[in-house]
Amino acid sequence: MASSDSNTDDSLYPIAVLIDELRNEDVQLRLNSIKKLSTIALALGVERTRSELIPFLTDTIYDEDEVLLALAEQLGTFTPLVGGPEYVHCLLPPLESLATVEETVVRDKAVESLRNISQQHSAADLEQHFVPLVKRLASGDWFTSRTSACGLFSVCYSRLSAPLKAELRNHFRNLCQDDTPMVRRAAANKLGEFAYVVELDYVKSDLIPMWANLAQDEQDSVRLLAVEACISISELLPQDDIEQFVMPILRQAAEDKSWRVRYMVADRFNEIQKAVGPDITKTDLVPAFQNLLKDCEAEVRA
Repeated sequence: MASSDSNTDDSLYPIAVLIDELRNEDVQLRLNSIKKLSTIALALGVERTRSELIPFLTDTIYDEDEVLLALAEQLGTFTPLVGGPEYVHCLLPPLESLATVEETVVRDKAVESLRNISQQHSAADLEQHFVPLVKRLASGDWFTSRTSACGLFSVCYSRLSAPLKAELRNHFRNLCQDDTPMVRRAAANKLGEFAYVVELDYVKSDLIPMWANLAQDEQDSVRLLAVEACISISELLPQDDIEQFVMPILRQAAEDKSWRVRYMVADRFNEIQKAVGPDITKTDLVPAFQNLLKDCEAEVRA
């Protein structure tokens, strides 16, 4: 009996130490504890990691940004420690919480980890666990969660059923029209990579109108990111469609009232001309580039 009690005590020891260290006033000690999470998970075994450690981390982590950053990074490598791809969805709750915090670097790391583990979900688990998370983030009350959602559409879209794909396109459209400029910026930044996985018909019917709106946004920080998206979209379209859909917006960007947008066109000129092809480069881009060389802002001319 004594031996059994001793074993129980030993098995509880790693999580007891973790709890003590995570409550310690010394930030460095808390940080070291998070960096040892994989060792603690190994000591606990996959079942107790799933049933005790992950819920504990989800419920109790409100900490300094550097501790949260380390946690977001660790959780991205935790799939083997919770029992492999079959159980990877149990890592979603703590990462979802981390994707909503105020500090950008923590959110970005949480999104990076979510993107990594999305690939380890089966198609059924994606639909049952990952897509609901994307929808919750995309419709969250705080702009932080909606910003994080923008980076998750492209990694799950291609393996979903047609109705769910349509739902995700609608959610992305809402993010492109969000009241908060930071969310529209995040959507503009991820529109190009989303276009690569969306069916071409829907790129034309859904994504190009979203992109056109972002390219005319009142904030120049959004419009300049729309220039980046134009490269991805152009690579997907045949020449006639580029002339019809892309060039009117690109011409506007090359003459934008904000020098930062004109600078982005000049800076990405090589990639743009490769994406649109030699014929459109000769007829449209060369005259636009000549104007940029004579721009009133030295940064653009450079």
